[in-house]
Amino acid sequence: MDSFKVFEIKQSVFEDNDREADLLRGELKEDQTFLLNLMSSPGSGKTTTLVRTIDALKAEMKIGVMEADIDSDVDARTIAQTGAKVIQLHTGGMCHLDAGMTKQGLTEFGTEGIDFIILENVGNLVCPAEFDTGASKNAMILSVPEGDDKPLKYPLMFSIVDVLLINKMDVIEYFDFDLEAVKERAKKLNPNIKVIPISARTGEGMGEWAEWIREEVKNWNEK
Repeated sequence: MDSFKVFEIKQSVFEDNDREADLLRGELKEDQTFLLNLMSSPGSGKTTTLVRTIDALKAEMKIGVMEADIDSDVDARTIAQTGAKVIQLHTGGMCHLDAGMTKQGLTEFGTEGIDFIILENVGNLVCPAEFDTGASKNAMILSVPEGDDKPLKYPLMFSIVDVLLINKMDVIEYFDFDLEAVKERAKKLNPNIKVIPISARTGEGMGEWAEWIREEVKNWNEK
């Protein structure tokens, strides 16, 4: 008989994080603040999409953005030019945010009077998918140049998001990218996922994306 105890620390960490995430969601609900966790690979056009999103909605709701990066404040400086409230979060080498880190950022940021907060998570398709941040909804961006095989390579990410934005549709003719295959693969992993093809550069699909946000914010505040 073994004389030592085996402790599954990964499972324990996830369970603790899930409890903290649920508590944070409850607090956001009470404050009537909708938090969107936005994930993607580096170079997918996340920041450009955020600028377009803010421009589409800033006349009707108070918007805030929390930019998470291992280092630098480049994205926060870009977002600040839109007039939205913004804070830069440095993760200290961590490749994701968890509920505790998100809570810390929100406390520093301040949610009073803000209707809609976007958390721009650290750029990768692996670690951020594993940790519940306490967000109201999860979204991800897949850009056309990344390829249509990403749902096969990163199934967890596609299975936990509520909406998938397929960005850079304006260059799809230059890439071997099968849009219908991506939709089929994503929906096989997540039957309830909403897929919205967009181009953050030209504005294609941004109206549908903005309308999705409007409805989600409204539903969050009514329930």
